[in-house]
Amino acid sequence: MTKSGQVVNRPRRGNGTLNYLRNHWQLYLLLLIPVAFVIIFKYAAYPGLRMAFMDYKPAKGYAGSKWLGFGMFEKVFKDKDFFTALRNSLIFNFLDLGLGFPVPVILAIMLDQLRFRRFKRINQTILYLPHFLSWVIIASVALNLFKPQSGLVNILLRDAGLIEDGIPFLTEKWHWFWTYLLIGIWQNMGWGTIIYLAAITGIDTSLYEAATIDGAGRMGRIWHVTLPGIRPTMVTMLIMNLGRVMGSNFERLSAFANVNVRDFQYQLAIYVYEKGLAGSNFSKATAVGLFQSLVGLILVVAADRVAKKLGEDGLL
Repeated sequence: MTKSGQVVNRPRRGNGTLNYLRNHWQLYLLLLIPVAFVIIFKYAAYPGLRMAFMDYKPAKGYAGSKWLGFGMFEKVFKDKDFFTALRNSLIFNFLDLGLGFPVPVILAIMLDQLRFRRFKRINQTILYLPHFLSWVIIASVALNLFKPQSGLVNILLRDAGLIEDGIPFLTEKWHWFWTYLLIGIWQNMGWGTIIYLAAITGIDTSLYEAATIDGAGRMGRIWHVTLPGIRPTMVTMLIMNLGRVMGSNFERLSAFANVNVRDFQYQLAIYVYEKGLAGSNFSKATAVGLFQSLVGLILVVAADRVAKKLGEDGLL
């Protein structure tokens, strides 16, 4: 009631929320799809982890299968093929992290220095397009480009007089090692470039102006303004990538499969498929997957604590 005696109907607090939901219900309906996907494929699968602790038989179910405790893990750790797959996975993933991590940072800084916006956008599109291509497509193109005799790369190298015989990029294990690694870096570098470009965009332009007034050139501004400005993003990406060092991509490995390169191609994804899923040994496959997840979690937590001690916010 006002001073003049008139009664004023004030809206209830809940009406604003109801009106908002009424006006934006389509957005929440769309949100249900990814949320349902995460719940079904991430959280609903947790009860199935008990397979790792039993000799699971699909016909008998959980109730009829024999409980082994850590017996399945003992079988896995006694298997020489497991340690071969683990060694190959760690070597490739750490090399991929060490060689591939700086590439998106460098590309993002180079793109940021471009002054022609249309040329910059075209290059951005070209760089991140491979991230959305299937490994089957990438492998089929690469296998044709890198053929020892008729591949375009070897033809150009021979015509330039750099080589006499064709290089077996994807048919000999050591050449396959580096070719496979570099193709993976090429496929992922565009996606990381987008993330770092977004971080660079968020840097206060007045910092560049102050650096210019202080006499800093282009490289000085990059070193003293750009790199410190994107350091939190770099730390976050590094922590996330450390969580994947125990993983391996079955689609990528199978697409580049070759009898001559099995010494390096045999990684954890291939081990899980051959020793677990293909042989209907779901307990072994689950045990290896759980081991990978636990080690990845430990690495993420350890990296997060190191980042916090160095003055960064971290993830956790």
